[in-house]
Amino acid sequence: QVQLVESGGGLVQAGGSLRLSCAASGRIVSINDMGWYRQAPGAQRELVATITSGGITNYADSVKGRFTISRDNAKNTVYLQMNSLKPEDTAVYYCNANIRISWPGTYLDYWGQGAQVTVSS
Repeated sequence: QVQLVESGGGLVQAGGSLRLSCAASGRIVSINDMGWYRQAPGAQRELVATITSGGITNYADSVKGRFTISRDNAKNTVYLQMNSLKPEDTAVYYCNANIRISWPGTYLDYWGQGAQVTVSS
C-alpha cells in the first residue's frame, strides 16, 4: 500500500508565504511525475504544478513566478513553495504521484489527503 502524506497548510495573509510538503511511503519501486493540484469551494480540481523525475517543471499560468515545485527523489518527497499568496489561492491542495509498486508493472496515480490553504485579504 502506498500513502502520500501532506503537511504545511494553514492560514496566511495576502502577500505571505507557505511551503507544502508531501512524502510518499510504502511499497514503492519508482516514482514518475509528482505534482500539486488544488480545489476551491464550488470549483473543479485544477493543476497547480508538476515535476518529472528528472526535474522538469510545469506550472499553471496563475501561479507562474510565485510558486516553485521541487522534489527530493531520495526521500520520495515533493514540495511546493508558495510566495506572494493571494486570496484566490485559497483552496484544498492535493499532492499527486505517479508510482510503480511492482516490477514489471504500470504506473498508477496516488493522491494525498489534501491540505487546506487559506489566504486572507
